[in-house]
Amino acid sequence: MDAFGPLISTQWLADHLGTDNVKVVDASWRMPGEGSAREDYLERHIPGAAFFDIDAVADRRSDLPHMLASVAQFEAAVGAMGIGDGDRVVVYDDRGFFSAPRVWWNFRVMGHEAVAVLDGGLPAWREAGRPLAAGAATAAGVPYFASFRTAMVASAADVAARIATGRPNIADARPAGRFAGVDPEPRPGLRRGHMPGAMNAPLGELVDERGRLLAPEALKARFEEAGLDLSAPVVTTCGSGVTAAGLLLALDVVGCRGGALYDGAWAEWGDERRDPARFPVVAAT
Repeated sequence: MDAFGPLISTQWLADHLGTDNVKVVDASWRMPGEGSAREDYLERHIPGAAFFDIDAVADRRSDLPHMLASVAQFEAAVGAMGIGDGDRVVVYDDRGFFSAPRVWWNFRVMGHEAVAVLDGGLPAWREAGRPLAAGAATAAGVPYFASFRTAMVASAADVAARIATGRPNIADARPAGRFAGVDPEPRPGLRRGHMPGAMNAPLGELVDERGRLLAPEALKARFEEAGLDLSAPVVTTCGSGVTAAGLLLALDVVGCRGGALYDGAWAEWGDERRDPARFPVVAAT
């Protein structure tokens, strides 16, 4: 079998598009108030791509944004897209490298090894002059069987335990201003700052101006400059668990594996209603 994942090129996808066991997923997502990713998908997407709604394929019982779906919900949603657990899944978004890794992580958590992110996403596909389609892609539903990987998901208790060691090895993907507590959070009711001992590795600094992930050597340098220990598993976090997945994929690219994503992210940890003794925050003074 040819090499596959965690990143694949537009050439690879063009060569394999339409193959029975290769399925494409549009994982474009918008922050609240930024419009509808689904509507943009309906206007233009890679031919045959199903739309994965990050806010809908989620635990709707939680008051936290797009928390990981249950195994049963994920199986039903993905199977309805025509994706089987034996397929190779290519995920992309329309910003290049932003929300696609969140869906990559969703599949990985559910035990799906053969999943990759399209390097450069839809912009790279369009730049290469490759075809687009409009309207909703349709596919016959198929069975999908997941195998949940608990170790890839970190809870608030897991994060607190890491902080207590004094060397938590936590990477925060938010922009520097939000991490420092200088800039406000985009969601209301959240404190400013970061978790004690966390290191700032903004996802936006790990991609180039074309929305493509930096080369492995450059990624490694950025992580080391941030103070992360790449010889040990890293827990990633961000505002709501989307860009943290991009860090996890980038860490995979440089060979730092075995980490986890804190799904509650700052939406949970930074909630001003939380007990500050249990959810401590470091902010600019």
